Amino acid sequence: MEQDRWARSDWWGVVLDAPDVEVLARFYSSLRGWPIWKMEDGQATLDCGEGVAYLAIQHNADYVRPEWPSVAGRQQMMLHLDFEVTDLEAAVAHAVGLGAELPEHQPQENVRVLLDPAGHPFCLYT
Repeated sequence: MEQDRWARSDWWGVVLDAPDVEVLARFYSSLRGWPIWKMEDGQATLDCGEGVAYLAIQHNADYVRPEWPSVAGRQQMMLHLDFEVTDLEAAVAHAVGLGAELPEHQPQENVRVLLDPAGHPFCLYT
């Protein structure tokens, strides 16, 4: 019998810093269709809907947007999120409509690097 996912104790997630927690939480919630499970005290947690993974956003008043593409001596990205999509053009249009930026520099044909509202790079790919 499979254990109720909410009763499990092996949860893991990715936490992104942001100057505006609510803006970034609503962006990823709309982009991925993940409900915001909790939003309080400068942090938000999104329920990815399956398994025991989550995406969290935490307030950081000293947050500095990373440069994309990277520039020596400037803030580098620490990680990026990858999302597989079935229709790259439609997914990019959806993300941009939600507030993502599409940089000119794109390193691969079947991947689009975008910047979320806080400037974190993320990729949509087929």
